[in-house]
Amino acid sequence: MDSTLSPAYREIRDAILQVCAGFDADYWLRKDREGGFPIDFHQALAQAGWLGICIPQAYGGSGLGITEATVMVQAIAESGAGMSGASAVHMNIFGLNPVVTFGSEAQKQRMLPPLIAGRERTCFAVTEPDTGLNTTQLKTRAVRSGDGYVVHGTKTFISTAGSAEKMLLLARSTPLEEVRHKTEGLSLFYTDFDRSRIAVHEIDKMGRKAVDTNQVFIDGLRIPEADRIGEEGRGFHYILHGMNAERILVAGEAVGLGRAALARAAAYANERVVFDRPIGQNQGVQHPLAESWMELEAASLMAFHAAARFDRGENCGAEANAAKYLAAEAGFKACTAAVMTHGGYGYAKEYHVERYLRESLIPRIAPVSPQMILCFIAEKVLGLPKSY
Repeated sequence: MDSTLSPAYREIRDAILQVCAGFDADYWLRKDREGGFPIDFHQALAQAGWLGICIPQAYGGSGLGITEATVMVQAIAESGAGMSGASAVHMNIFGLNPVVTFGSEAQKQRMLPPLIAGRERTCFAVTEPDTGLNTTQLKTRAVRSGDGYVVHGTKTFISTAGSAEKMLLLARSTPLEEVRHKTEGLSLFYTDFDRSRIAVHEIDKMGRKAVDTNQVFIDGLRIPEADRIGEEGRGFHYILHGMNAERILVAGEAVGLGRAALARAAAYANERVVFDRPIGQNQGVQHPLAESWMELEAASLMAFHAAARFDRGENCGAEANAAKYLAAEAGFKACTAAVMTHGGYGYAKEYHVERYLRESLIPRIAPVSPQMILCFIAEKVLGLPKSY
């Protein structure tokens, strides 16, 4: 447990862990094997009132900050749910931040309450096959047609598209060659996931089978103007507003996952007897686990430091990126140490640490690569020349 948490944050953590207690490691192991969105887990959090933790109370949310949300996702991951559990609610926390910040009052009243109540689920449709992190080069087009738009294009690595009722979509509404700056001409929409115009192909992946990841093919999707968030052509600026929040949340999730693995490793090291002594008595087993504990605690402190700056409205780009980098590396190292502590049993699914190790690669890869974070810190913090 994070000893730096205030009593209020500990109450949030304890409440989340109480909900998660109904979904043990064996539940998540079944989900890892069988797939299928964890609807019962999602609904349990909705019924407990946690899905709108960062959405204002006026629309049914809790009106809390990214700090409280980080406490929440860290506790979910640490409970044993790992990235599967955290990813099931991830979009509810940061995804509709553009609607909260830039949407009209009518849009907020229409779009936010169903998400908070768990009646609707959404996906974040930004990434495309040929653009990666170069968002300004998106090819998906939203062409004006009457009182709305018609959209054609392809998105990839879109989580929960297989089960979502709604979609937060970024598409180019003005051709790139017609704008003064490449960040202009992209528009943001929150609209129905119309499966008569959208084809979804699931990507079979290494881990987190409970939360589907997909390629999405959009062919003639009609979107009413009322579903456009803010001004036409300003969508790139709107999604930037939530990127630091997402990095902070992913950092919390990575720390929670690392702690879950570390707890299982420590318990196994105390119980497993070889040569008439518990293997945890051996420094070769102790030291990697002790190092992981320290690294996870340091990463957690950076995550909460970044969250506090975000909630105060301060610039936190460096801190959010550093938190994501440090937590992802610490989580991966802790999960690796947990597998090695278990020896051959660490390779067996029933001991759970095998699943945690696979999931620990997610925060290393997404939503931004460790190399891009290093470039960002080098340029923005250290003042070195831009390298790309």
